[in-house]
Amino acid sequence: MIYAENILICIAIPLFIALLFTRGKTRQFLTSFLLGMGACLLAAYISGFIGAASGTEARDTAIFISPMIEEAMKMLPLLFYLFLLEPSGPDLVHAACGIGTGFAIYENCCYILYMGAGSLTYIMIRGLAVGVMHIVSILALALGLVQVRRFRAFSAGGILGALALSMTFHGLYNLLVSAPGLTSYIGYGMPLVAAALLYLPYRRLRSEAE
Repeated sequence: MIYAENILICIAIPLFIALLFTRGKTRQFLTSFLLGMGACLLAAYISGFIGAASGTEARDTAIFISPMIEEAMKMLPLLFYLFLLEPSGPDLVHAACGIGTGFAIYENCCYILYMGAGSLTYIMIRGLAVGVMHIVSILALALGLVQVRRFRAFSAGGILGALALSMTFHGLYNLLVSAPGLTSYIGYGMPLVAAALLYLPYRRLRSEAE
């Protein structure tokens, strides 16, 4: 048994102190990182509650419930930042990267403390597959929101469409890795491939903003 709240406090306190001595882009990233960790804890609470209340098995919860809850929790601070400050496209992507990184690292810390760090294979999967997946899914959401805003289709339908993209990617990953065999290897490699593909539109977006 682990105490996720205690782990969050242990990681968050140094970051809060660091906020006092940082400015600009560094402070923005640290803030996004902290929000990502908070989103991870809230998503775990909500997914666990829905899974227990509905009597859904852990595997089905991971495939059908967790992707929707986790991506929605990651989206909320991103939307708040978007509506409050109206950032540029690259700044929105940077905030999404901070949220996804905080979410991934906090989740990995909890799982490693629960499962142990003795298996290098498990550690590599947590880092290269699961961790990258959380970043890629919210990056896809952020890039989707940038395109929705660019084409002046920024509405509830456009936001839900971008959210559906990240949920689909997350759910597909969980589905592929849920069973051993070839499909699991495809799932493990999917986040890295997606990260490479998303880097191209990000570079184009950044060059347009310069």
